[in-house]
Amino acid sequence: MNLEQLFEKYKCEQLYGRYITNTHIEPSLNQLKPFFEIDIAGYSVLEKPIYSIKAGTGKNRILIWSQMHGNESTTTKAIFDMLNFLKSDEEIAYKIKSEFTFYILPIVNPDGAANYTRENANKTDLNRDAANLSEPESKVLRESFNSFKPHYCYNMHDQRTIFGLLSDNDRPKPATVSFLAPAYNVERSVNSCRQKAINLIVAMNTTLQNYIPGQVGRFDDSYNQNCVGDSFQSLGVPTILFEAGHYDNDYEREETRKFIFYSLIDGFTAIYENVIVVSKNDEYFNIPQNKAVFYDFLYKNANINYESKEKIAIFASQYKEVLIDNSVTFSAIIKEINNEELYYGHKEYDLKGGVFSGNDGSSKPEEGMPADFTVAPGRQFINGTEVI
Repeated sequence: MNLEQLFEKYKCEQLYGRYITNTHIEPSLNQLKPFFEIDIAGYSVLEKPIYSIKAGTGKNRILIWSQMHGNESTTTKAIFDMLNFLKSDEEIAYKIKSEFTFYILPIVNPDGAANYTRENANKTDLNRDAANLSEPESKVLRESFNSFKPHYCYNMHDQRTIFGLLSDNDRPKPATVSFLAPAYNVERSVNSCRQKAINLIVAMNTTLQNYIPGQVGRFDDSYNQNCVGDSFQSLGVPTILFEAGHYDNDYEREETRKFIFYSLIDGFTAIYENVIVVSKNDEYFNIPQNKAVFYDFLYKNANINYESKEKIAIFASQYKEVLIDNSVTFSAIIKEINNEELYYGHKEYDLKGGVFSGNDGSSKPEEGMPADFTVAPGRQFINGTEVI
């Protein structure tokens, strides 16, 4: 099975970038109607539809949901890539559809998606609402879980560019894809349910190492009964958290969506080929844990004027994602100055002792200011990046 060729052939070209809403997925949903059951599972706070997709006829039931956090859209794109593939006449697509029944909520939080916010319209983090079920979106997800009675749950998210994976000898790599088999109790025990999730993650990681070696991470597994994944795991259903992260220069997450697609297809194959029955705890816990080690930009050896004295400093900037005219704009903002714990940048610049001058006339970087500045002699930075 050539995953690269499958992705290129069946990628959903209608969906691109970071801003993905109901409006964006509705044309794709219409194209899927001849092949799958498209319905409305419920409605959001602002009465936007929460769409559902039912695909396949197999005995193994998988519940998949994405954009519980409205500004985390990469996995939504990958889900539609997967559905484009499943509606094809490829032999492996027929096999998956005959082995599995999928119930998919592609955008659980349509209000947050429209506003490009993590929370819903009531400013509630739906992934901290599993115990209270205070929000209509949370109730739709729980009702879907109760009625569909899945054998597996896939909880699909994005993670920030700050996360990287440390190694003993090399500089860290970005955490392009991360997984978690959530704990089902405070002790973080491994029972038969969590074991299945662990074994499945190991199978997907083994495949991803062929494409992004050293760039697959593991999230902290501290138990939180308010988190949906922990809740479903505690209810006896193997649950896997997917986190789509940063790939070099891929702020639109168009490369990362590919690796999520690979994980989905490969994971389904691992389940129906029954290659995940042996305990893989060692392999799972050897997947490196995510660490917050990156900034988007790091600037070294800047000559700044600090309290009327020249000083060599290091500083960093981070993109702030801003929704402007239905498009996400990346605005670089100064975040840290001369912090000894500054680690790495996805892009690093050696300013070689050049004198810093902010475009607003400031003689030193200030936290919160735009990353627009010059460095004498003759170097200009706009929105974090050097202008060549």
